[in-house]
Amino acid sequence: MQDYTGVSYWLETAGDDLRPRPALEGDCEADVAVLGAGYTGLWTAYYLLRRDPGLRVVLVEREISGFGASGRNGAWCSPSMSVTAPELVRRYGREAASRMLRAVRDSIDEIRRVAREENLDIGFRKGGVLRVARGRHELPALRASHEGLAGLGLGDGCRLLSAGELEERVRVAGAEGAFFDPQGAVIHPGRLVRGLARLVERRGGVIYERTGVRDLRPGKRPVLVTDRGEVRARAIVLAGEAYLARLRRTHRQVLPIYSLIVLTEPLSPELWEEIGWENHECLSSFRLSVDYLSRTQDGRILFGGRGAPYHFGSAIRDEYDRDEATHAMLRRSLTEWFPALRGVRFTHAWGGPIGVKRDWMPTAAYDPAGGVAAAYGYAGQGVAVSNLAGRILAALITGEDSELLDLPMVNHRSRDWEPEPLRWLAVRYIQHALARLDEKGRRTGRPPTGRSLAERLSRH
Repeated sequence: MQDYTGVSYWLETAGDDLRPRPALEGDCEADVAVLGAGYTGLWTAYYLLRRDPGLRVVLVEREISGFGASGRNGAWCSPSMSVTAPELVRRYGREAASRMLRAVRDSIDEIRRVAREENLDIGFRKGGVLRVARGRHELPALRASHEGLAGLGLGDGCRLLSAGELEERVRVAGAEGAFFDPQGAVIHPGRLVRGLARLVERRGGVIYERTGVRDLRPGKRPVLVTDRGEVRARAIVLAGEAYLARLRRTHRQVLPIYSLIVLTEPLSPELWEEIGWENHECLSSFRLSVDYLSRTQDGRILFGGRGAPYHFGSAIRDEYDRDEATHAMLRRSLTEWFPALRGVRFTHAWGGPIGVKRDWMPTAAYDPAGGVAAAYGYAGQGVAVSNLAGRILAALITGEDSELLDLPMVNHRSRDWEPEPLRWLAVRYIQHALARLDEKGRRTGRPPTGRSLAERLSRH
């Protein structure tokens, strides 16, 4: 049997029994059947059962609860989403963009509220987000981030920090300044997802693990077809995020991109004194190829980023969770941020796929005619957005009126990703081109123009 403690530090330290729950044995009936026992599926089940404790809610999970991104992420509970504020305005207008981002921000407090109400120890710390300009070439993006939120009336508490003001919070090598947003938080992802699974069971939901879904059949009585039997229901929910690329019906609706992480040993008090970072802010730069940092409760530093290659055919395999070249790059990057950490020991390295839609906009949708609901496409910004999606899906499935149903992500449709080999060629080109633009900016001090083909193809 697989040792699930090796999936990530978060599952290893979740304080939970990771032995799989029983698998489905034969066909069963439900009111709502959910594919996936990560954040999206569990939040959806939780809110459905809160609304109607009599519902028969069944979740089927290929591995164990939290095996995917919910148990592997960078611990950010981000106030942002995968589409930037200016792009939301361009697509939907100022009012809708503002409502969308306010709903994401409110979801952070909703997660904290549920954790307190249900007595879940998820390590919630609301220290905000610091987006650091590591070089002059990142200063225009820094200013644009602040202007984008301020223009939507979401700038309360947000600040542009000079290099000196940033140094009073955290000492980052090469920093020219930062943008601070007080709304972000960090959590222990493993404790949240495993705690949610127990909550769903306490409220009457049933979770079958080690049960893979092979197909679905929409209709008046839709069906999840698993390798151990069929689950028939009044509604089915697709909550598999990047792993939906494995299903024929959703294969081209979501692109799995690998995000990888390294983790240090607990740092000494002397090193923390040198670094600062007492308020547990989420940290990132403005790199086009993405990086993200968080501080754990036991005094480690997590450094994550993109860079692992996209695999032909949107393939997802366990061996792709580790990529030595990418993990080595992340270790070097951390010591570039914090030179005092040269020689520090790294104890963990892991990764996993995130789900990206063709237009980068996540969706929470329900088709009553076919009985199929789905929420996915968070593109690495899913901790808060998945809570929002769970509330939206619960309202859509039960027919409850909610102001959330007017948000742009509700019933959003985007075009499919291109077929192979065009998909592989385009994604690999963009990955390499963005990395080259980052290096050019670092070398020359000049910001990217926004006009390159890679930037235009990946604009969000």
